[in-house]
This record gives sequence, structure tokens and C-alpha cells, in this order.
Amino acid sequence: MIDTNHIVENYLAAWNETDTDTRRVRIAALFSENASYLDPMMRGEGHAGLEQMIGAVQRQFDGYRFAACGTVDTHNEVVRFSWSLGLPTQAPVAYGTDVAEVAADGRLQRVIGFLDAAPAAV
Repeated sequence: MIDTNHIVENYLAAWNETDTDTRRVRIAALFSENASYLDPMMRGEGHAGLEQMIGAVQRQFDGYRFAACGTVDTHNEVVRFSWSLGLPTQAPVAYGTDVAEVAADGRLQRVIGFLDAAPAAV
């Protein structure tokens, strides 16, 4: 059985991780080697591509944090969850929903993100 809350917690922790080495470890533990991410603004493939993509978001949104919103939903090997992005003491500047496919080994194989609201730039 998929521990969806654990997956979402680790997923958001990877996006929030500012230390490059720690982020690489988190990505390797969370994503399959050939995993992919796709949303309307960016894409990444494999551990190196995912790390570069998340690092770019960290640089653009320095100090911002991702947080889970609402209830995690799952069926079969698919997890759906919503998130927000904001500074700790301010209202979020972005919201979205991600749909993730979990591989047989329990790691994420593919994530497709949908942006409900996003800033042009910070």
C-alpha cells in the first residue's frame, strides 16, 4: 500500500531543500532514476534534470516554502495533492495540484503539475 502522506511530505521537502547535496539525496530517495516532471512552465527528467529544475525554482523564489493544501487523494498507483508556495509570514503567491505516478519500488516515476495561480516573477 502507498503511504501517500509520506510521499507528499518528502516531495515538498525536496522542493523546499536549499542545500544542494541534501536535495540530491532527497531526489534520489524519492524519484526513480528516469523519473520526469512536467508543468506549464518547466520540465525535468532524471535525477540531474529534477535537481536542476528544483534548484532553479529555489533561486527564483529564495526564502519561499511549499506547503501541502487540502487532502491527499490516491487510487491505484496515482497520487493527487495540492500545494501552495509563499513566504512563511505572508499569503501564498502560487497554488497548484500535482498528479504523481508511483513506481513499483515506491518512488515517483512521473509527476504532472497544474498551476492554479502563479506569479510572473518575484
